[in-house]
Amino acid sequence: MITGPVDIHWAPGVVVSKSQFAYEQLHGRIVSGALAPGARLVLAQVATELGVSVVPVREAVRRLEAEGLVTFEKNVGATVSGIDPVEYLYTMQTLSLVEGAATALSARSVTAQELAAAREINGRMRAMLEEFPQHFDPVEFTRLNHDFHSVLFEHCPNPHILDLVHRGWNRLTALRGSTFSFVPERAGESVAEHERLLDLIEHGAPVADIELAARRHRSATLDAYLARTAAHPDFPTL
Repeated sequence: MITGPVDIHWAPGVVVSKSQFAYEQLHGRIVSGALAPGARLVLAQVATELGVSVVPVREAVRRLEAEGLVTFEKNVGATVSGIDPVEYLYTMQTLSLVEGAATALSARSVTAQELAAAREINGRMRAMLEEFPQHFDPVEFTRLNHDFHSVLFEHCPNPHILDLVHRGWNRLTALRGSTFSFVPERAGESVAEHERLLDLIEHGAPVADIELAARRHRSATLDAYLARTAAHPDFPTL
């Protein structure tokens, strides 16, 4: 079921097909968590709520199924897929390694202006913590988190490592949005670790120290999620 108003934004000169529109609407709600794992997608109902016919909705759902975000079950129909916690574990472990390496290899090329931009982003993340927990937006916090780290790893001179980093972030998006939705207390720790990472880069710390700090930063988020699931067996998977 689609909840909340549906806004269609038509950019001048840009033609968006109805199937693309339906895909973007459903994809956004799945990734943000508005459509939780197990939620049924009744095609006729979705079509009515989006103001389109069933055909483009069916096409959109097929795309989502190919991406692993939707599953077809016999006698049930289309439902939002659950998340394999093992896949999340492997993705985070891999990203810890490759992003740590990319950040370290980029460190000497990050300019003072880029460091200032990263600090500005981190400041916006810190400001969001003032709304914690009632009005904290974990999805927006995650978007800013990606923007922050992009500043630090995009100068990586090794294109193969950089490609693996991009793949890791894309896989996390497919695995659904934000770890901070499930371990929001991790947000404050993450912002503090960002500052320490920026200080290391700014002061020309050894590459090995920067890589270790970046790896530990990523691993700490994984550890927080694993600790929560271990303490609460009924805790939802991502």
